Amino acid sequence: MRVGILTGGGDCPGLNAVIRAAVLAGTQRHGMEFVGFLDGWRGVLEGDAVPLDEERVRPLLAVGGTVLGSSRTNPLADGVDEGVARVRKQLKALGVDALLAIGGEDTLGVATALHEAGVPVVGAPKTIDDDLSATDATFGFDTAVQTAVDACDRLVTTGASHHRAMIVEVMGRHAGWIALHTGMAAGAHVTLLPEEDVDLDEVAATVRAVLDRGQAPLIVVSEGAKVHGDEAVRNAPRDAFGHVQLGGAGEALEHEVVARVPGLSTRVTVLGHLLRGGTPSAADRILATRFGLSAVEALAAGDLGTMASLRGVDVVQVPLAEATGVLRTVPESRRAETAGLRW
Repeated sequence: MRVGILTGGGDCPGLNAVIRAAVLAGTQRHGMEFVGFLDGWRGVLEGDAVPLDEERVRPLLAVGGTVLGSSRTNPLADGVDEGVARVRKQLKALGVDALLAIGGEDTLGVATALHEAGVPVVGAPKTIDDDLSATDATFGFDTAVQTAVDACDRLVTTGASHHRAMIVEVMGRHAGWIALHTGMAAGAHVTLLPEEDVDLDEVAATVRAVLDRGQAPLIVVSEGAKVHGDEAVRNAPRDAFGHVQLGGAGEALEHEVVARVPGLSTRVTVLGHLLRGGTPSAADRILATRFGLSAVEALAAGDLGTMASLRGVDVVQVPLAEATGVLRTVPESRRAETAGLRW
């Protein structure tokens, strides 16, 4: 079997670990041959691929990003039938028997459509947002949260030195898992998520209370938090999947809090793509490796149209359609755990 691997959408720590595990296991256990499509679905559409062998992938475990490159190319943008036909043509030309698509909601959504059209494909879930409903965890999330917590720990000390409120904006378009876990681990006084309304008067009251007891307020805000009743959106074109570019939630919050707390000194730090980069944590290396191993076993067994998924402590294969059906957002039960507490 000749397998094509691609990484699509936003990159994150652990992508290379999936590639490494899949190639090593597929080659050694099943005699598979691998090629890597460059820049996600663009490489598939254009037949732009490179060989992937054991020698090339063995050093990749701790390497961040993706050696295959990524993009937000949507092969179905001009219609499902045309997109599927173009994919089939390139796979046939390169002698590729099946695809391993590593990505998030959009990448796996394309993989689902291809499977329904009869293209042999399996998936591995990747998103630092940890928002795919068919798996208990996605690799990249643990590293992103630790990076954000490290940044908050540093910002807290400089904020205390200047009696200043520090506002930290983290990624999270529709799901606030990064903000939730960062806020809890960093001891944030206020944490704002996309899943709930923002009470600006309550935020200001908390800031005043923290200042009154001689501390510097730390506020963690998700980029998708609705500070003004809706997402803060940058003036930029939508991507190939129709997504707007978010940005400015931290600045919007700063403006509102300063207006309610006269004389307040603030600084906004937007972590943004800093959360995507760097060396994956041990937990992400392990999870990514297990996903790669599971995906290869699914290919070998003919268990197509499935995605590697963490369920409890076990990695199992679940239908791709289940993976992309509903986003896993922060439930009320998790938000209620810390509701009303003054940290």
